[in-house]
Amino acid sequence: MSKLAINGGSKVFETPAIVPKWPPVYPETAEKLKEIYLGHKWSFYGPQEILFNEKYAEYTGAKYCAMMANGTVTLELALQALGIGDGDEVIVPAHTWLATGEAVVYRRAVPVVVDIEPDTLCLDPNKIEAAITSKTKAIIPVHLFGSIADMDRILEIAKKHNLYVVEDCAHAHGGCWDGKHVGTLGNIGSFSFQESKILASGEGGACITNDEQLAEILGRLSHIGYQYAAKQGQKGTPPPMGLLCHNYRVTDFQAAILLSQLEHLKEDTQLREESAEYMRKKLNAIPGITVQARGRKATTQSFYTYTMMVDNTHLKEGITKKDVCAAVTAEGAALWEGWGQPMYRQRLWSVKPEDYRIASNEVAEDIVMNKIMMTSLTWLMTSRADQDKYCDAVAKVMEEYYVD
Repeated sequence: MSKLAINGGSKVFETPAIVPKWPPVYPETAEKLKEIYLGHKWSFYGPQEILFNEKYAEYTGAKYCAMMANGTVTLELALQALGIGDGDEVIVPAHTWLATGEAVVYRRAVPVVVDIEPDTLCLDPNKIEAAITSKTKAIIPVHLFGSIADMDRILEIAKKHNLYVVEDCAHAHGGCWDGKHVGTLGNIGSFSFQESKILASGEGGACITNDEQLAEILGRLSHIGYQYAAKQGQKGTPPPMGLLCHNYRVTDFQAAILLSQLEHLKEDTQLREESAEYMRKKLNAIPGITVQARGRKATTQSFYTYTMMVDNTHLKEGITKKDVCAAVTAEGAALWEGWGQPMYRQRLWSVKPEDYRIASNEVAEDIVMNKIMMTSLTWLMTSRADQDKYCDAVAKVMEEYYVD
């Protein structure tokens, strides 16, 4: 067996892989941004914002779309539009970015943490009902890293207990469950367009819905109460009395960037999905490595990151997933430990312990702390030769570190 690069041996990647930069940029988009800049119309229901709302609704199969400042306020306003507030409880998965839980707290509601499935890493339907109380008003399933939560069972539970469902789709643009785009299955779908996301405009977000009344409220909530497509300086109908609205608007610059990327989303999703399945077969054949499972009814799987788990119980004494990540990276194949902590223990999580409740978390604690490893979705856009080498790098490290 060849010596690991981290110990002074030669790298699997003797020359660096050709990995695309993220987010993608297009020359025609730069020209469009220049056109917007010179046109003096940059915000306040600009033509690009309205066009993106129309195009993204069409792409997802939703009836309505409302762009907003980012993917945190989309969750906050989704909950506000559904009337969730003081003392209400909202079920969230134990592993997600902290914004999912903090958006609940912004509404003065209580996040109730429920465990994740060990294969998809999404909210575990088997754990939900035990966490429901008379105060529970909604469930926020997160389609984590692109895998899709079990929406059939979650919607069944929600219907049984008269709960709202807000899909957190920040990682899942382009993903479909049983032929339906994520975000269209629950009451509201929330998307992020932050710089690392599958559709990326630096910052930005959107809510989609099939409910006309919710769409009207969401638009007003994010535009200081203005009705949809209102013109600045012109009178329109006011918001309903008591509907506290916000200034969570976007600019036409962001909308133009997203419109450009949206044109490529279908073909890029297909490319990444094919590459992911190609690498899945190779990686799953390596002892001690398991790739995150697809959503059970995923007809299209999108990828925010490419995520796998290491069986830490069979690593050599003293070796951890951190060592595995470092060794694979030293071979020229980037691999890191993920966010490092479950949602409620992430470094930026500042919610007081008395303001949230943990119903179940054993699986998340184990997987997040000991097993989860990930790499960029851009590796799914490399050549098959580089993907082969990536898998070879993981195999080389595991041959040294794994004990059967």
